[in-house]
Amino acid sequence: MKVEQIYTGCLAEAAYYIESNGEAVIIDPLRDVEPYLEKAKADNAKIKYVLETHFHADFVSGHLDLAKKTGATIVYGPTAQPNFKAHIAKDNEILKVGNVFLKVLHTPGHTMESTTYLLRDEQGKDYAIFTGDTLFLGDVGRPDLAIKQGELTREDLAGFLFDSLRNKIMPLADDVIVYPGHGAGSACGKKMSKETQGRLGDQKVFNYALRADMTRAEFVKEVTTGLVEPPQYFPKNAVMNKMGYTSIDEVREQGTQALSTRAFKAAWEGNDALVLDTRHEKEFVKGFIPGSIFIGLDGDFAPWVGALIPDLKQPILIVAEPGRELEVVDRLARVGYDNPIGYLKGGFQAWTQAGEEVDTLKEMASADFAKLVKKEPIGLLDVRKASEFNAEHFVGAHNFPLDFINRNMVQLDRSKKYYLHCASGYRSVIAASILRSRGFMDLINLPGGFKELKETDLKRTEYKEQLTEL
Repeated sequence: MKVEQIYTGCLAEAAYYIESNGEAVIIDPLRDVEPYLEKAKADNAKIKYVLETHFHADFVSGHLDLAKKTGATIVYGPTAQPNFKAHIAKDNEILKVGNVFLKVLHTPGHTMESTTYLLRDEQGKDYAIFTGDTLFLGDVGRPDLAIKQGELTREDLAGFLFDSLRNKIMPLADDVIVYPGHGAGSACGKKMSKETQGRLGDQKVFNYALRADMTRAEFVKEVTTGLVEPPQYFPKNAVMNKMGYTSIDEVREQGTQALSTRAFKAAWEGNDALVLDTRHEKEFVKGFIPGSIFIGLDGDFAPWVGALIPDLKQPILIVAEPGRELEVVDRLARVGYDNPIGYLKGGFQAWTQAGEEVDTLKEMASADFAKLVKKEPIGLLDVRKASEFNAEHFVGAHNFPLDFINRNMVQLDRSKKYYLHCASGYRSVIAASILRSRGFMDLINLPGGFKELKETDLKRTEYKEQLTEL
């Protein structure tokens, strides 16, 4: 028996490959399915099942393409109603794979179809559970993503989750391995551990939601307290996973069309496209196409695309480092952006060589900013999350979270100068590029971010004031 976790840091997502005696199972695959196909080929194994723990909201699963390419059966737990052929397993149903078995444990709560898969080894011993978003290390799945108006509340779902954990998971042996669907950084939970696998016994001791003396009411209150608004793309991805989507092969074919500068400009104008610059932020600030948006491929690319581009069908033109265009298309597709219409052949260098207009973003070193702020009042926008801001920030700074920039932009004044910072320089460049594209021209980025600014003598404080007039 072989069990491999395939972890994708950008999405803090874990998929799983299980192989036994020439048969394999993939659990919660990403949209670009080549890694799973390659593993099965290397083991001379046939992929028998694609197991889905639930209808994912934070990424588009690769279940449809993987089943089409391999003939594998897609499996969901009880109550799931996908718009495509799939096996809807019964609670406690046993799936045989080679010489091992997977037991279907219906664990509603995160969503109503949420299912945990219990892996039993060749001797029939409980070996591991693949919990999806039901149980994380240090946390449990949030119960507010599958609310149905007039039917279910987040308190209802939290109650189901309490029962699922106590009745299906906690009775299992302490030495059972927990393989969750996500790790720290995912928006599917509140305080997940950085570890991506652990023992169930440790979770019974250290996971706040598995306290033995916890009442149902206490559980419901704790898991529903402190939930932040989920990214806008979550419900849209859940619909795609349930209803179906375009094959990633078609998305790749369209998105990897190499466009000359002239063709790129024509496509931009003719399709009302968004120009997405995915280079490193240090390169972007030195020169970029006026009106383009920066979201760097080397940061949390896909989640920020999902949070900031409202329309999944938005035509997107790509500016990338030469050779990374396919990577951009794949990572857009992972979160449902299936309408990239090509990339700038030769990258940004081709744009400059063609003599086209170029914009730049001003930056200021932290030490120089510290001197300036002592002389005159300034507009300082801290684009970190509210939780980061509330933990510690500079006196006089205004919290302007990047997550909600499109909503809060009306609170800014285009005639004013703004200085922007985040934690380390990535998010502030994203924010500056969006503001610049909307007509805010007097912007200065602080590339060292909060980390570097803390080394100056600027005053810091803790308080929980909300965004005020800027």
